[in-house]
Amino acid sequence: MTFDQFLRIVRARWILASAIFLTIVTVTLILSLLWPKSYSATASVMVDMRPDPVSATSSSLGATPTSHIATQVDIIASKRVALHVLRLTGLDQSTEMRQRWAKETKERGSYQDWLATMLGKSLEIKPSRESNVIEIGYEGSDPSFAAALANAFARAYIESSTQLRVDPARQYADFFEERAKIARDKLQRAQLALSEAQKNTDILATDERMDVETMRLNELSQQVLALKALRIESANRSSQARMRPDQSAEVLNNAVVSSLKNQLSAQEANLNQLSERLGDNHPQLIEIKASIQSLRNKIAAETGRVTNSVASNDTINSSREAAATAAYDAQRAKLMRLKEERSQLSVLEREVDSAQRVYDAIQLRLSQTNLESNNSQSGVVLLSAAAEPLSPSSPKLLLNMALAIVLGALLALITVLGVELLDRRVRGPFDLVDALELPVIGVLPSTQSKYHPRLPWLKKNRRTSSFNAISTNVKRVETA
Repeated sequence: MTFDQFLRIVRARWILASAIFLTIVTVTLILSLLWPKSYSATASVMVDMRPDPVSATSSSLGATPTSHIATQVDIIASKRVALHVLRLTGLDQSTEMRQRWAKETKERGSYQDWLATMLGKSLEIKPSRESNVIEIGYEGSDPSFAAALANAFARAYIESSTQLRVDPARQYADFFEERAKIARDKLQRAQLALSEAQKNTDILATDERMDVETMRLNELSQQVLALKALRIESANRSSQARMRPDQSAEVLNNAVVSSLKNQLSAQEANLNQLSERLGDNHPQLIEIKASIQSLRNKIAAETGRVTNSVASNDTINSSREAAATAAYDAQRAKLMRLKEERSQLSVLEREVDSAQRVYDAIQLRLSQTNLESNNSQSGVVLLSAAAEPLSPSSPKLLLNMALAIVLGALLALITVLGVELLDRRVRGPFDLVDALELPVIGVLPSTQSKYHPRLPWLKKNRRTSSFNAISTNVKRVETA
């Protein structure tokens, strides 16, 4: 289809096209004027993503700004916020809304949930792409009602954000309070057990006594070694004194024995001199022999006494060694017992330290959660409250009329072309060529003024087309 044919079709069916166009425009205008007006009010809030100085961990920690803002948008649109709006505004006490709920739902389900869903339908949330600002809009038939609901949603969102932080903190505070009591009881039991063990063992939680007892054991060990060496020496002397008393060092070094031996030697020398001059029965010889025998008896007695002294010394050394060994064994057993008791005390001390650390950690976390549970900062700031709109947001007359003109024109053209396809007519020489496949010899202009083209720029176009059609068909006839 050429543009000339398109214009001829529109010209031929302009009444139908005009009727459709005017109908759509008129209906749109009437509906725009009769449609109930609605007003839209908007409140702006800013979401602060900085870490909370009170909380140990921020709620936005690890989240991207986009995901955090998306989460806040979902919170605003949640039923929790809508129910909070009902409590703030008192709409759940409206008799009219309750009657409407009873009529629409037959009193099935929750009235608050139904009303919260109805409020959410007119809510519009627009997050900013480049900032943390969120616009909360509400549309209603009354401008003051729309502004009140927008501000109520902003306030409910701020308070709900605070509750979302405070409620878990309070739950954690109760949990940590219970755990703190358990940890405190465990710490007290561990301290009591350590105190009882210290009383029973008479050991403090230090290593001083262990050092003293160890030094005492070392001293006893040295004494045992010294006494053992002394006993071995005395045993050797005692054995030698029993076997060879006269060769014993104690006997040889004894002054009495040495004096007696010197006297004996003198008497024996005197006896030898007198024996050369006197007979055996001479009184002097008999006296000297008696004196010599007496000296020998004294030497033997003194030697026995010295030998017995060496044996007694060996017995004393053995007793001292046995006593020292017994003291060493007792000290060693005592030190082992002290080490065992000290190990038990170390276990109890570690239990006390562990219980103390657990208790301190729980107390620190409890203090933190108590601060968080009393924190009234939500991290959301109201930038601007919603004001009553001066002009309605819908219907938009100019926009509706522009859309009606475009859609009306488009629908009119589509309808005209559809009707033309159902009822094809000859509207020019080229239509005959297409329909009959016969050459056109010529086109005579109509003498009736009513068939004159109404569009002035079509006159020249029509004559030129007719002349071209005549020339073309004449050439076709001549060729044939």
